[in-house]
Amino acid sequence: MNEVNLTEKELLEMPKEDLVGMVLGMQSSFNEMKRTIDLLSEKVNIMNQRSYGRKSEVVSPLQLELELGLNEAEALADPEEKEPTLEEVAPRKKRPVGKRKDDLEKITEHKTIPVEIPEEELNSRFGEGNWKRLPDQIITKLEHIPASFVAVTYKIGVYAAKDNQTIIRADKPSELWQNSIATPSLVASIMFSKYINAVPLYRQEQAYADNNVNISRATMANWMIAASEKYLKYYCEAMHKKLIEQKYLHADETRVEVSKDGRKTGAQSYMWVYRSRKKEGVPQIVLYDYQKTRSTEHPENFLKGFKGTLSTDGYEVYHRLERKDPVCFKVCGCWVHAKRKFTEVVKADDSKPKYALANKAVKMISKIFYENKKLDDLTAEERLEGRQKKIKPLVDEYFAWVKKNQRYVDPESQTGKGFTYSVNQEQYLRVFLEDPELSMDNNLAEQAIRPFTLGRKNWVMIDTIKGAEASAVLYSLAETSRANGLRSYEYFRYLLTELPKYIHDFETEIPESLFPWSEDFPKELFR
Repeated sequence: MNEVNLTEKELLEMPKEDLVGMVLGMQSSFNEMKRTIDLLSEKVNIMNQRSYGRKSEVVSPLQLELELGLNEAEALADPEEKEPTLEEVAPRKKRPVGKRKDDLEKITEHKTIPVEIPEEELNSRFGEGNWKRLPDQIITKLEHIPASFVAVTYKIGVYAAKDNQTIIRADKPSELWQNSIATPSLVASIMFSKYINAVPLYRQEQAYADNNVNISRATMANWMIAASEKYLKYYCEAMHKKLIEQKYLHADETRVEVSKDGRKTGAQSYMWVYRSRKKEGVPQIVLYDYQKTRSTEHPENFLKGFKGTLSTDGYEVYHRLERKDPVCFKVCGCWVHAKRKFTEVVKADDSKPKYALANKAVKMISKIFYENKKLDDLTAEERLEGRQKKIKPLVDEYFAWVKKNQRYVDPESQTGKGFTYSVNQEQYLRVFLEDPELSMDNNLAEQAIRPFTLGRKNWVMIDTIKGAEASAVLYSLAETSRANGLRSYEYFRYLLTELPKYIHDFETEIPESLFPWSEDFPKELFR
């Protein structure tokens, strides 16, 4: 647009109609500019809050480690911190009678080192035979022994009959794969470091080299993929069958880039996560599923045979699945997602008046959560009655308020987007009111996928589709171990020891005893 600068004389001589039209045009342009500035300012404030602001969620140890980086020693040091005792570091846990005994001796190796004065010195200092032994002074210390490695050589007995050529050999120990030094304990250790402690493979390679063990990160990656393809994926497939038998599930998805998937650089793939609800008696299963796209066919294939309610965010593909089979498949919306859009506005600019619409929305949704929380300890029947009598009126009030005030906000603003989200998702956000077993939120799925999203920068394996599929399997085991309260390293080692006994020659029958919810599952694998 060409710049126009009119003089005072030209303005005075301008016809009244033209002058009015020009002022109206300027007014319209000013309002549009102000709207653009307000929207951009809001986006900048929200981006700053996301990057630098305080988070309301509890920060996980992994997230803390990533944020502190190399300065964690200085950042975490506290001169007032009391020196812990051994009992505080590894306390003896009291268990009710009849439960698994889990005391200090089982979780910490103990050894006693006698410290004596030679008899000759005692005779010299007290006189020969003129001394006696008193009760020992007991001092207990806690030592740390860095990673150790043991090279184990098996000598396999070979025998032959003297009168013929018959030769027999003693049974060899089971192997993960032939012609490899890999053992269940070694591979489990690498898995534990990477998928539980988020230690990237290049750092593990360096740590091993410090112990004079030279295993390249490429070899480690190969072992992860081989363990997944040969054994662990079949275990996850067996858990998948049990997962879709549940009546209630949670789902979420996040982006991931796989550099060599046959598409142009930067093409986005997706990692989906599905998990069972957290309730006693329900198998705790968390499964990841890598896919190249975010289309409806992926959750449709994964959830084939599932008949129940899926708690998730407002992603349309889940709603399409419900519309295909509304009798057997239902979607329950997430109130945390509805609240989050308003919370970001409140956090990003606390200078706005406390009666602002976003603040009011946060308070109304928070009250719904608060009142619903009071019903947690009731029976299912009592909870359903409480939701209908106490929670439903609050939900009705919220949606009536949103629809009334939606006209007063810019639909492109964050508050406007929050109103639009709530109105569009109302059908799904109300579902929890009709079923006492449903949660108001999808936090379980978000918590299950968070380690994956936090650890993305540490990945080495996500280079090929095979690597992505292996990551899905290994993250599934890592999060399933967490969900069941297992000692993750012991769980990995147990699976890698036992699965080769059942997975061979195209046979993949997984016994029930290998699942954490089985009564025959080793009790010592639990924390």
